[in-house]
Amino acid sequence: MLRAGQILQLVVMALLGLAVVMVHSASMRVGDPAPNPWLSPALIRTAVYAALAVAAMFLASRFDVRELARNHGWNNPLVWVMVLSLALVVLAMVPHVGAEINGARRWLRLGPAGWPLTVTFQPSELVKWAMILVIAWWCVSRGDQMHHFGRGLLPALALLAIACLIIVKEDLGTAALIAGVAVILLLAGGARWWHLVLMVPPAAGGVVLAIIHSPYRRARLTSFLNPFADARGTGYQIIQSLVAIAEGGPWGRGPGNSMQKFGYLPSDTTDFIFAVICEELGVIGAILVVLLYLTFLWVGLSIVRRCKDPFGKLVVLGVTLTVGLQALINMAVVTDVVPTKGIALPLVSSGGTGWIVTAFAIGLVCGIDRAICEEEQMPEQPAQGPTLAPA
Repeated sequence: MLRAGQILQLVVMALLGLAVVMVHSASMRVGDPAPNPWLSPALIRTAVYAALAVAAMFLASRFDVRELARNHGWNNPLVWVMVLSLALVVLAMVPHVGAEINGARRWLRLGPAGWPLTVTFQPSELVKWAMILVIAWWCVSRGDQMHHFGRGLLPALALLAIACLIIVKEDLGTAALIAGVAVILLLAGGARWWHLVLMVPPAAGGVVLAIIHSPYRRARLTSFLNPFADARGTGYQIIQSLVAIAEGGPWGRGPGNSMQKFGYLPSDTTDFIFAVICEELGVIGAILVVLLYLTFLWVGLSIVRRCKDPFGKLVVLGVTLTVGLQALINMAVVTDVVPTKGIALPLVSSGGTGWIVTAFAIGLVCGIDRAICEEEQMPEQPAQGPTLAPA
C-alpha cells in the first residue's frame, strides 16, 4: 500500500509530466523551423527541468526537516536562509543587476544574457517557502508565548511585514499569498485570532495604497470589472483566456491544436497556461488538473492530522496550503473570477527553477511522512515500573 508521501510524489510527477507536454505545446508558433517540433531543444530543456525537479523532491524526501527546529536563535540555518532570500529579492530590484521581464524587475539572471545555460529565477519564490519554515520554527520555539502579542506574535508579524513590503513593490500577488499562508500558520501555532484581526485594517490599507500608486494594478482592477470596456487594451488578455476556454468545449481541440497560443493569448506558457489546457484538453483536461490538486490537498492534510510533532505539522500545513491556494488563485484569474495577478500554476506553468524549489518543498513533506510512518511502525516500549531494592 502506498504511503501518503508516495502519493504526493506521484501527483507531482503527473503535474510535471503534464507541464512538459503543455508548456511545449503552448510555445509552438506558426513557421517553426524545427522539422519535428516535439523533439526541439525547448522540449529537451523543459524535460531536463522536470527531471531536476523530481530529483530535488526525492533528495528532500530523505531529510527530516524537523531536525531544524532543535536549533535556537541565530544558530538556526533557517534564519540565514530567510535573510539571504530577502537580500536576493532586494538585489533583483537593483537596475542592471535584476532582470526586467514584462515591465517587472523580479528576477535574477545567472549567466550572460542569451547564453544557452543562463538560469533566471525569482528570489520571492525562495522567500515564499522559507517563510513557512521560519514561521513554523518561531511558533514552536515560542510555545505558550504565542498568545502574547508582544513576546510571541509581534516579532513574527514584523518579519512578515518586512518581507511583504519588499516583495509587494514588484509582485502583489506573491506577497498576498505569503501573508495569507503565514497568518493561517500563526493561528495554528497558537496566536490569538483577535490579535490578527487587529492587523487587518493596516494590511488592507497597504494593499489599497499598492493598487492606487500603481497604474498597471489599477488597470487590472478596472479590466476585471469590465474587460470589454477596453477589449484591445487592458481587457485583451482575460478576453482571450475566456475565448480559449470556450473553444475547448468538453473534449478540447487536442494536444498541440490550440489556436489562441498563436499570438492571441499573452503569457500562454506561464500564468495563463490553464487556458491552453482547457482549449486543447477541454473540460475533461481541466477536471483532471483540478482533481490532481484536490488529491494533493487531501493527502497533505491527512499528513497534518497524523503528524504529532508541532513543527512538522505546521510545515506540512504551510506547504499544502501554499500549493493549493496558489493553484486556486491562478485558475480563478484565468477564468476571470478574480483580478489578474502574476501567480503561476504550481508545477505546471513554465519555470524551471520554480518547479525545482516547489518540488523540493514538497519533498520535505514526503520526508516528514516517511519519518511518521517509521515512528508508527516502531514497537511501543513497555512501561517501566518502580525498581524494588533488594531485601
